[in-house]
Amino acid sequence: MTSGSRFLDLHVLQPVTASNLNRGESGQPKTITWGGTERAVVSSAAWKRPVRLDMEEELAESAARTRLAFLILAEHLRQQGWPEDLARFAAAQVALSAKTGGLKTDPQQGHRTQAMLYLPVDATGRLLQICADHRDELEQALADQNATGKKAPAVLPTKQIAAELIRRTTTINLFGRMLAEIPAGHVDAAVQMAPAFTVHGTHLQPDFFTACDDWSRPNEAGSAHLETAFLTAGVFYRFATVNVTALITNLDGDTATAAKVIDLFVWTFTMAMPRGKQTSTAPHSIPDLVHYVVRDRRPISYAAAFEQPVTTRGQGYTAPARQTLADYATTIDRLIGTRRRIAHGHATAAGHPIEPLGICHSGFEDLATACAAAALAPTAHSTGDVA
Repeated sequence: MTSGSRFLDLHVLQPVTASNLNRGESGQPKTITWGGTERAVVSSAAWKRPVRLDMEEELAESAARTRLAFLILAEHLRQQGWPEDLARFAAAQVALSAKTGGLKTDPQQGHRTQAMLYLPVDATGRLLQICADHRDELEQALADQNATGKKAPAVLPTKQIAAELIRRTTTINLFGRMLAEIPAGHVDAAVQMAPAFTVHGTHLQPDFFTACDDWSRPNEAGSAHLETAFLTAGVFYRFATVNVTALITNLDGDTATAAKVIDLFVWTFTMAMPRGKQTSTAPHSIPDLVHYVVRDRRPISYAAAFEQPVTTRGQGYTAPARQTLADYATTIDRLIGTRRRIAHGHATAAGHPIEPLGICHSGFEDLATACAAAALAPTAHSTGDVA
C-alpha cells in the first residue's frame, strides 16, 4: 500500500437466512466476538474463492491453486503414451528445471510442490509440449541415471519452464500470487477482503434432522440416520477494497483492461456466495445495499459502525443496519473530510436514495460500471462525485 495509491472501497449489507456458509473444524458455523457480542462470521477466504471462480468463469480464463501440478503433468504424459518411468522422470525434471536447484517437491508423493502454485490451468498442457519437444534429452538423462545410479541434472530449458509457472491470468493480477521460490512470479494482490460478520448478535441454532430408509422392513421403525446440524442467520457487513494503482501496475499500465476487471469484480463481489451447505440451505440472497467510495491515499472500512450491535427497533435488522452505515459514513466525512474522496454512491433495495452514501444508482450493474469509471477518473483530489 503506497501513499500515492487510489482505492475503491466496497461496503455491503446482505441479509442471509438460515445457513452454514463457512464451517469451522467442528462443522459448525464460524463465530467471532465483536463489541462483546457473538456474531456469525465468514472468513475472507470462504467468500474470496467463489468470487475468483465466478470471475474466471465469466472471463473463460481459469487459474488453479495447487500442489499437484507435476503429478497431473505426469498423468497427462502417460495419457499421451509415455512409459510410466519416463512420465514420472519428466515431471520431476520440470520441477528441477524451474530454477537453479529446482522447486522443493516431495518425490514420494508424485513430486507435490512444498508450496501451493497459482498458475493458469493450461500450464500443464504447455509444460507437456516442452517435455515433448525435449523427449530425446529426457530419455537419455533417464538412461544415464539408471546406468550410473546418480540423480540426473536438469536438462529442460529453465527460462521456458519458469515462464510457464509465472504466467498471469486476470485473477492472478487481481488477487495476487505468493511464489517465493521464483521471485519473478510474485504478484502483489490488488484486492483486500475482510471477513464478513453479522451486524447484530447471533447464536448457533440447532437443526435436528433425520433421514428415512426408503427400503425399511415392515417391522422396523425409526430413521436410518439422526443428526443435529447448526445454522445461523443474520445481516452481514462485508468489506473489500481494490488498490486501483496496484491493479494497473499488475496489468502493465493497461487502464482499459483495469476498467473491465474492476467492473466485473464489483459485480461478482456483490453477487457471489460461499458454497458451504448450499444443498440443504439454499442461502441464495442478494445484498440489500452496496455502497462504494473511491479515495486517494488509503482505504477505510466501516466495520467499526457495527461494534455496537444493531437492534431491530421493531423492524428487523436490515433497515437499522442501513441507517447505521449511513450515519457512520457521515461521521467519517466529518472526521477526515472529503478532500481525498473522488466519488461515492450506492444501490439499495430501500426504495429511496440514502443521501450520505452519495449518488443512488438504479441497480448493481449500473453501480459496477460507475465504480470502474470513478476508480479511473483522472481527478487527483475532489469533493465532487463521478457518476
